[in-house]
Amino acid sequence: MLRSLFTRATVPVVCAGLLWTAAPAHAQPAEQARPVPSGTWAGRATDAYRALQRHLYEGPDHHGLYLEHTPRQAGDPAHSYLWPFREAAQAAVDMQELPRTGAAYRRDAAERLETAEHYFTPGARPGYESYLPAPLGTGGDVYYDDNAVVGLTQLDQYEATGDRRLLERAAQVVPVVSRAWDDDTAKTCPGGMDWYDSPGNTIRATNVTALSAQLAARLYEHTRDPAHLAKARQWYGWVYDCMRKAPGLYANDRNDDGGTNETLWTYNSGAMIGTATALYRGTGDAGYLARALDDARGSLAYWTEGSRLHDQPAVFNAFYFKDLLDLDAVRPDPAYLRAMSAYADGTYTSNRDDTTGLFRFQPSGGGDYDPAAPAATLNQSAMVQIFATLADATHEHRRPS
Repeated sequence: MLRSLFTRATVPVVCAGLLWTAAPAHAQPAEQARPVPSGTWAGRATDAYRALQRHLYEGPDHHGLYLEHTPRQAGDPAHSYLWPFREAAQAAVDMQELPRTGAAYRRDAAERLETAEHYFTPGARPGYESYLPAPLGTGGDVYYDDNAVVGLTQLDQYEATGDRRLLERAAQVVPVVSRAWDDDTAKTCPGGMDWYDSPGNTIRATNVTALSAQLAARLYEHTRDPAHLAKARQWYGWVYDCMRKAPGLYANDRNDDGGTNETLWTYNSGAMIGTATALYRGTGDAGYLARALDDARGSLAYWTEGSRLHDQPAVFNAFYFKDLLDLDAVRPDPAYLRAMSAYADGTYTSNRDDTTGLFRFQPSGGGDYDPAAPAATLNQSAMVQIFATLADATHEHRRPS
């Protein structure tokens, strides 16, 4: 998903009750934080979602699509790329889980999942393209990380609604991302998954491989299809064996020439925690639970030091925190919710434009408030997801997982 940092269409030949939080996100440890009730999180989610819809949603007359930024930037396409649209769709899916008011967002979530199909192209090499194919746009490359996360949103919506069409769509993503697997045994650390579908691809990416593994592992839980389990184990195993630098910390990608991009991102930590958790749930293999716990402890110790979480892209943190809470449902640890709450409360205080309800960050998608920066569908949707997830996670009558 990481672009240049975040833009491209084609690539020429990236608990219950109260919870404790801090503000700003990088100013004090979560252990010294203040309580924020579920209702406050729900209010913040609602406010952020309304701002997303007011300023970035284009409406039914524009096919239910979103803008990339507001105000529109000189290089923006007519509509957003797939990745920001997926995050907006995920935001609507998460809003359905708000205590008391979630039912009001069911239609939005259903519409977003249908609109996502505008990005899909059939044919010999099908997949969700990075930009809208004809007739709505000029199309773009099939990025395998984008496809994996679309599949994960389809699974989330299936779990929320029981609509088996979404389970079938998520399963159809697996053959798409399977094309990414690199079977050249002459390369350093053979295996791993290509970033995008092109002969010009030269990297095997942690995010593609781990997110695809997470998709396959979760599909196995629902279908018991051994092919999904085999793929999840293979893909997870490559990242664990070839990209792990320390517990919970994974290098970003491996070049075909043998070099490694050592950059660390929160969502790579999260995808490996989420995959191991799903593999544990699906197989009962305690080894996967031990790995998930080890990665959660190691990554949390690293990411909560200083301003590291604050400086990460908000959308990557949304992935990370939700994966921690997935593990929390299996083996509770209040540290996960404390860290998420501290980040969320701090970011609400430091990065929100009070006049519009929009969140503004540095060009990286994280860091300090930049009043000159355009607000982005990607970032706004991430904050909606974080607040909505916290409202559900801290609600005292939350249904059991």
